[in-house]
Amino acid sequence: MADTITHARVLKISVPIVISNATVPLMGIVDTGVVGQSAQAAPIAAVAAGAITLSAVYWIFGFLRMGTAGLAAQAMGAGDRVEVGALLMRVLLIGFGAGVVMIATQWAIMAGAFAISPAEPEVEALARSYIGIRVWSAPAAIALYGITGWLVAQERTDQVMVLQIWMNGANIALSYGLGYMLDFGVPGVAWATFMAEWSGLALGLWFCRGAFRVPGWATPARIFDRARLINMASVNSDIMIRSVLLQIAFTSFILVHSAQLGTVPLAANQILLQFLFVTSYAMDGFAFAAEALVGKAFGAGNPARVRRATLMTSFWGVITVTLLAVIFAIMGPSGIEVLTKSPEVQAEARRYLPWVIAGPLIGCASWMFDGVFIGATRSRDMRNMMLLSFLLYFAAVYVLLPYGNHGLWAALMIFFGARGVTLGLRYPALERAAGRAT
Repeated sequence: MADTITHARVLKISVPIVISNATVPLMGIVDTGVVGQSAQAAPIAAVAAGAITLSAVYWIFGFLRMGTAGLAAQAMGAGDRVEVGALLMRVLLIGFGAGVVMIATQWAIMAGAFAISPAEPEVEALARSYIGIRVWSAPAAIALYGITGWLVAQERTDQVMVLQIWMNGANIALSYGLGYMLDFGVPGVAWATFMAEWSGLALGLWFCRGAFRVPGWATPARIFDRARLINMASVNSDIMIRSVLLQIAFTSFILVHSAQLGTVPLAANQILLQFLFVTSYAMDGFAFAAEALVGKAFGAGNPARVRRATLMTSFWGVITVTLLAVIFAIMGPSGIEVLTKSPEVQAEARRYLPWVIAGPLIGCASWMFDGVFIGATRSRDMRNMMLLSFLLYFAAVYVLLPYGNHGLWAALMIFFGARGVTLGLRYPALERAAGRAT
């Protein structure tokens, strides 16, 4: 592959991710629709509770995708193909090991989930059945985080797209067949996801087969190299802390601060957040491109190329958020009416829609810098700047929440802006570090 960073190359990496992300919500819609055919509330609630529980645990391992993308891209930029293969084996071992631990401790996961959020006996029993089946694909689900990051680092996002569409498509077809046609209900939906995730792992390994042909990567001395393992642990732990703080901020926005304002503002804010989640899905493509291109440039020790990768990917990021802001301004009211039929909630959501229109524009820098810093594995900066932004957010909430929902949304925008500004202030140091990478 040529080293030249062009608009075509950025779009080739980004567009498949945007397309694959568009398939993600379909899976939950079909699962809910399948169990909803029984005309009973318990199966729907059980699938929701079980899926949320497992997603929350799997989310902890999201660092494996981000950390792997940066480390693998840098190894490729440095021309170290042996390390690229060894890194893949490390993340597979971590994924399988973590999955086995989840299987062994599933009783504790279920106990903790229902202690935090108690459910009616029928719902809890069905949810336990759902989790008890799906947890057996945990090794595959977690390992796929690492495989995805590894493929992104090599700009093979077309294969990431195929992998995502395959798993979601298999899950949809199997859920319909097992859950509805064969009337297995909740267990059928769970077995469908189990099979989809293991088949996804098989396909992912097939895409990675070239790494296993490179001589030298499989030696225990290389895979378990102490210095590389310590660096990997440091990068991943920093990213995990950053992600936990981000999750706390968003969770508190809804479950704590919005709830304090009343039921209607809570419902309206939950609907409006869906627009920001759409923005996040769209921006993933360009952030992933930044991870791959900045990582390779950083590994090659080329600051000029790091800057070009940052500017080229951010150019498309800015275009995307501008387009989304325009779409939200024009179609936002109609979208709100689709998501809720409550006149009260519709009116409340329309009142605060301008904040969602501004959100993509204010948050653009934070999304793009995330990709840049992941590619450069500047995870300590990501952790520290997230901590600073997190503290600013809660200070802003304390000062502005008395002004109602407008104050709460203003605090969230301050959080978005602070993340972009603080990472931007650290960017010159990232470029200087690229010059020392060689």
